[in-house]
Amino acid sequence: MTTDGQPELIVADDAEALAQAAAERVMARIAANPGRIAICLTGGSSPKKLYQLLDSEPWRDRIPWERVHWFIGDERFVAENDSLNNMAVARATFLDRSAPPGHVHPIPTTTANPDQGAEAYARELQAFYGADRLDPARLLFDIVLMGAGPDGHTASLFPGYPAVEETARWVVGVPSANVAPFVPRISLTLPVLASCHEMLFEIAGHDKQPILTRLLNGENLPALRARSNGETVWLVDQAALPEGIRGRR
Repeated sequence: MTTDGQPELIVADDAEALAQAAAERVMARIAANPGRIAICLTGGSSPKKLYQLLDSEPWRDRIPWERVHWFIGDERFVAENDSLNNMAVARATFLDRSAPPGHVHPIPTTTANPDQGAEAYARELQAFYGADRLDPARLLFDIVLMGAGPDGHTASLFPGYPAVEETARWVVGVPSANVAPFVPRISLTLPVLASCHEMLFEIAGHDKQPILTRLLNGENLPALRARSNGETVWLVDQAALPEGIRGRR
């Protein structure tokens, strides 16, 4: 977070450089914690290059897999092996090769409905944290990875939906999505996502330019409201930048 309370904007030349910068920030957070580490992953298209990088040398060998626990910020309410399942993609891309099975914490989608899945994941997060209330002095996650959808949603917190305003529950069921794929979702809430040392947004590609413009203009969208109790960083590539600030670093 910058001194004026706004997210720090870091610009990478292209998607590959963005993934490299994101990997370096993830590794820095890992290095800063000599104990048990909690990383909250994100779905969608934004993190795929990062996940591929973390599965490659030398990055894979730098991760102390026995100390890192992997969570996810939201999930689509589909089968665990469905190609739309966010954690399934992360597992296939890099987790299954190296992470101990008990260190990967998917959101359950085999429950009767998203609300039950949300309740189950909240219990898992609280058991990991060791309390059912968050302490601002003891953060849940080392780093939370985030993205911004074309409508300004982040995780599965869509503009105008009640889930955006939730402050008591840790995880909520989202019965319908505002964008494709139009399946129910389960999402961590803003206060839980905020309980981290660093919240790192990856925003890449020319198709993200319209929504990044709206966010930089201060529009009250979930992706702008998502802020870390620690540091909030928007890592963007040149293609996503509005024309007026091209070349800015």
